[in-house]
Amino acid sequence: MDIEIALGLIAIGLVLGIPVSIVVLFVSVSGLRRRLESLEARLLEMQRDRAAPRRAEVPPRAAEAAPPPATAEPKPGFVTAEPEPEPAPAAADATVATPTDAGPETLAGPWSEPRDADALAGLVRLRPGEVGPQRVSPLGNWIVANWVYVVSALSLSLAGVFFVQYGIEKGLLPPAARVTGAILFGLALIAGGEWVRRRWGDSVGDVTAYVPSTLAGAGLVSIFAGILAARQLYDLIGAETAFAGLLLTAALAVVLGWFHGPFLAAVGLVGAAAAPFLVGGESETPYWLYGYYAILSAIGLTVDTIRRWAWVSVLAVVLGYGGSWLVLAGTGGAGWAALTFVALAGLAICIPARAFLPDHQGMMISQLVSKSPGWPIFPTLLAAGAVIVSTLWLVLLDTQNDAESSLALLCLAALALALIFWAEGAPALSDLAAVPAAGFLIRLGFEGLDRWPLAADYTSRAIVLREPETSAPMTAAFILAMATAITLAAARASGGTGPWRAAWAAGAALVAPLAALVLELFWAPSAVLGAYPWALHVIALAALMAAMALRFAAADGEDRRRAAYATLSTLSLIALALFLILTKGALTLALGVLIVTAAALDRRFRLPEMGWFIQAAALVLSWRLVIDPGLDWAVDRGALWEVLAAYAGAVAAAGAALQLLRDLDRKTAKVFLESAFAGYAALFANVLILRWLTREGADDAYLLSHWGLTLNALPWLITMLAQLHRVQLGGALRWLRWAIAVVAGLLAAGGLAYATLVANPLSGLMGGASNDVLGPPILDTLFLAYGVPGLLLLLALTRLGHLARDLRLPLGAAGVALVALYAGLEIRRLWQGRDLSVPGVLQGELYSYTLALMAVGAGLLYQSLARRSATLRRGAMVVIGLTIAKVFLIDISGLTGLTRVFSLLALGLALIGLGLLNRWVAQRQAGDAGE
Repeated sequence: MDIEIALGLIAIGLVLGIPVSIVVLFVSVSGLRRRLESLEARLLEMQRDRAAPRRAEVPPRAAEAAPPPATAEPKPGFVTAEPEPEPAPAAADATVATPTDAGPETLAGPWSEPRDADALAGLVRLRPGEVGPQRVSPLGNWIVANWVYVVSALSLSLAGVFFVQYGIEKGLLPPAARVTGAILFGLALIAGGEWVRRRWGDSVGDVTAYVPSTLAGAGLVSIFAGILAARQLYDLIGAETAFAGLLLTAALAVVLGWFHGPFLAAVGLVGAAAAPFLVGGESETPYWLYGYYAILSAIGLTVDTIRRWAWVSVLAVVLGYGGSWLVLAGTGGAGWAALTFVALAGLAICIPARAFLPDHQGMMISQLVSKSPGWPIFPTLLAAGAVIVSTLWLVLLDTQNDAESSLALLCLAALALALIFWAEGAPALSDLAAVPAAGFLIRLGFEGLDRWPLAADYTSRAIVLREPETSAPMTAAFILAMATAITLAAARASGGTGPWRAAWAAGAALVAPLAALVLELFWAPSAVLGAYPWALHVIALAALMAAMALRFAAADGEDRRRAAYATLSTLSLIALALFLILTKGALTLALGVLIVTAAALDRRFRLPEMGWFIQAAALVLSWRLVIDPGLDWAVDRGALWEVLAAYAGAVAAAGAALQLLRDLDRKTAKVFLESAFAGYAALFANVLILRWLTREGADDAYLLSHWGLTLNALPWLITMLAQLHRVQLGGALRWLRWAIAVVAGLLAAGGLAYATLVANPLSGLMGGASNDVLGPPILDTLFLAYGVPGLLLLLALTRLGHLARDLRLPLGAAGVALVALYAGLEIRRLWQGRDLSVPGVLQGELYSYTLALMAVGAGLLYQSLARRSATLRRGAMVVIGLTIAKVFLIDISGLTGLTRVFSLLALGLALIGLGLLNRWVAQRQAGDAGE
């Protein structure tokens, strides 16, 4: 035991002797330091002498570009401080450019806003062609040049910590003595550092530079460790006393940081952050460490707001978040972590501003995306970083129960409200409110998507799972209330006179409705509340948005953007409420009515924003007509009157909305309505035909028939053509529309190819009833299978002139081929009847094909004259040539008797007439070209 005591005393003596050894070391090299400083001074003087003649040639405007440092006005909201100037370290001096042709310049630090565009290029202005210094962090420069002090501070800090640990392991001293020894050791280091500073100084030119900072920083770490050991290891003091001790130590760090510079602040912050993990120990309630790290960040921010070294603030905030995350990972307490993240964001906003109410001026973060000239000031960047990090942690926070999940959502809503109300006087922070508001919606979606505790508890209390006579939970109403509070706050902020009124109004119109939509998509509130009560929640929110729209319209006069956004929100919420309570057909009809309402509002009040709702509603309506409930419901399961109301109502709505917008410059909305009108009409006809052909008594053979396959492919063909029509709008959705068009086109092409090649009634491969041609001649199933899609493609080409010629040609060729196939098969049907697969060709049928080809050639010649198209004329001659070949190669061998004679006679006379017509058309076209 005596040997252990002796070894312990020796270790304590060595630890206490480290500061004395450092002081002796620096005194011994004082002569060398002085000689080095003398050489640096002489070198600087020589550089100034060489640059003096060039400074006389500085243009007047270059000298005026930089404001004099002594008269620089402080930013609004920041108290002007006159701290004692502190020379930069020797290594940092190497990064400062020597005087150049531009004359003296004011260095723009991270706390100041650049005064002109030249200051944006960097901290130092250089001559043309001169290579500038690397933008290395001042902290990094200092550490590179003075790493010995960092190691020294670390050694001293660990000495105090391990002094306590050694006492624990060996049991040399009672707990109270160990704690007291650590604190006294820290105070001794601080006193020694202060004595060195007062006796020999702490500036760059002094022999003892940075020694006081090293000693004082290590002393602060030792004090922190002692207080934590008294609380966590030995339970000598309560939580209140521990907090008081930490606050006193923090206050001491603030005072010392004023005198000793950023190194001391950094040492104290890092050491204090690491102290809980170095000391160790067990505690049943470690959650108070969240408050500890919040206080630690406040200390660093307070020190930096006085001296404004900038990187100290970043270090303080990083340590606060990092320490809180480590506590969360080690001990849990997601609720406490959520509160801490909000507190850290608030501290990062208000402390650098030196005011409880932020007043950040200058650029916003969002203006960087728009490539606006300039750069936000450092406090704005710091606040933005803290808000983004806090929001990210709150969104991804792993909660263990519904209370913690509710608190995470509440913290996000509170952070958004704080940035709207509390930071109202800080225009540079205006855009940051969108970050926690978006985080609120994302967290809400994650909760429902992955069934996190709050959503899991909510869905477990569905109507079918609850005990009888038990009330439904108020979770949905609570969430909607938080979202509505954000909406109302944004609506209030939109009443200002700044340039962001419309943006605030858009936010007000989005947050609450999107929250309702996310709840409907991921939380299934209808299963818990019932469809009608949940619809009442939504319609009440719609009423609030309608009242907001009326208020905006009355206050804004001719500028109706705010009213338009609120109206869009109202219509969307009404649509959602209708979706919850109406039947399939009634909901489709209601969406059509909302489209007409949006167009009428645009026509009456000139609200171009209604076009957004029209586009969205048209897409939703298309989805309902094609997929859900879709064609399957319309053909097989829906009542006829409901199907008629749904599809006819959609067609009428698109047509009425297009008519209402006819005199307005609404290209995007009109394009959507044009394609929707044509598509809805085609789908309506498709549904009626399918219901007629598959009426009672019919089996499912139509699914594999030539007309059934085409009717099932038509919706995809219509979808492809609608997307190709909308491609002309361009924008960010251009490639999405192309992708949809390609997928829909492939599906349509597959169905049409199967109907043309395999299910063709001429081949007879299908057999049975599915091979027969149904309906009256001309307007029969052949027309449905081949004539309708062919004509649809040819008519669509008249509206697709914006497409490349290489894409229009295949579409036109496919349309011509389908129409030609229909014409040929229809001729055979007229001669052969319902079954086209019977072998052989009748003479009248063969001659009919010849007459049809001659008629097509004559028609093309006429169109070439009407349209002055040489291409059509050449096409007509090709058809005539094919007709001649058919007569001489096929008809002569297939016809007999007088039929052959009359066929050749008619061919000769027709060719004479067509030849004359072709020559006349060619001369007319040549004459037009000569003119």
